[in-house]
Amino acid sequence: MDQQFRMPLIGDQAPEFKAQSTQGMINFPEDYKWKRVVLFSHPADFTPVCTTEFIWFQDHYQDFKKINTELLWYSIDWIHSHIEWLKNIEKNFWIKIEFPLLAGSQIAYLYGMLHPNADNSATVRAVFVINPEGKISAIMYYPLSNWRSVEEVLRLVKALQTTATHKRATPENRPNNKLFGDKVIVPPASTMKDSQEYPEKYEHKDWYLCLDKIS
Repeated sequence: MDQQFRMPLIGDQAPEFKAQSTQGMINFPEDYKWKRVVLFSHPADFTPVCTTEFIWFQDHYQDFKKINTELLWYSIDWIHSHIEWLKNIEKNFWIKIEFPLLAGSQIAYLYGMLHPNADNSATVRAVFVINPEGKISAIMYYPLSNWRSVEEVLRLVKALQTTATHKRATPENRPNNKLFGDKVIVPPASTMKDSQEYPEKYEHKDWYLCLDKIS
């Protein structure tokens, strides 16, 4: 694979960059110490699917801030195009975008956002969740034609925070799992001794599936 399209992986240190944005120069990750960051990419400015995403994520921006998470959006287009696009959204939809929109082609290469078999020049819809230590916690990719869900991104960030804080895994659809409600999963026993003790310590379905309750 051509190195310029290499995607950083989960657990890697997020690539550093300095870039222009609609809110001034961004020095990443220095400007976001002790925060989680969700970095999104868009194929291009003035695209209809991207516009709907901007509006919906702005509606929920405070929900991200409440969980110490900032949004960074990126398109390979020029900063002047970014500014005009955000002004257009505010004019047509009465929505003011409060998070930065980054410019500069280097971000696309650093984060492997250009997929030649999808498009030679437009970035795919990438999502990188970066933890407060500057490491990549999660990655999602979408094709150019399909939108991303704010609820899913929020759910993912909250689940990652739960795992980081409590050292527990999260079951499907937590906190509304059909079987376990808001309970979390204890990491499976890795010794014979633990496999015998865990069912005595925790609610369980079997030795490998033990549940815990967290506040």
